[in-house]
Amino acid sequence: SILQDPAFDEKMSEYGIDTHVEKAVPEKIVALTFDDGPYADVTMRILDVLERYDAHATFFVTGDRVNRYRDCIIRATNMHCEIGDHTWNHTTLTRISGDAVHKQIWDTADAIYNLTGIYPKVMRPVGGSYNATVSANVDMPMILWSIDTNDWKYRDSQHVINEVLNYVRDGDIILCHDLYETTATAMETVIPALIERGYTLVTISELAEYKKVQMQNGKAYASMRG
Repeated sequence: SILQDPAFDEKMSEYGIDTHVEKAVPEKIVALTFDDGPYADVTMRILDVLERYDAHATFFVTGDRVNRYRDCIIRATNMHCEIGDHTWNHTTLTRISGDAVHKQIWDTADAIYNLTGIYPKVMRPVGGSYNATVSANVDMPMILWSIDTNDWKYRDSQHVINEVLNYVRDGDIILCHDLYETTATAMETVIPALIERGYTLVTISELAEYKKVQMQNGKAYASMRG
């Protein structure tokens, strides 16, 4: 993590040492994302698979679950997964005032920071619902999706597997939820299958970096296919 810190490059440059190295861009990249958690029984299983294959994902957590499932978030952070913001208590942001939107997002961001020492860089509005008021008050890029597994609806591992593997493309953002055992079971097939097909599994921030997308606060991103 020290080597990835821009401040390290700057400090070394004071001594005439060039430490900047361009990252090799993988041929195909995709971002797995998980909403509404954490939930230890499921999140830990997903992390087990990610760790086994040295893969990353983004977990959009609700603030009211951060301390209850702190071990999940700490483990994900230590594995270089990304913790995103998914409101405090799964509130549809288009139904509340701008001040309330800000509170939902930043109470969650503070909870994540207090646990991990890292503020979230991205958020996902509940249900993908946003309007001008939401955009003006989230103070982060809004991450939507290009593949919806509907894992919450069907609770069927094979359905999740099919939705991902039949439709995945380079630059996709895949929506899942780390609340259901069937989703964890699906990931035991999906993750190695994607890697076998030549995909590198990255976080949202990594996806934006590789695709050279300068994400803007209040703007929505459904994919980064480029």
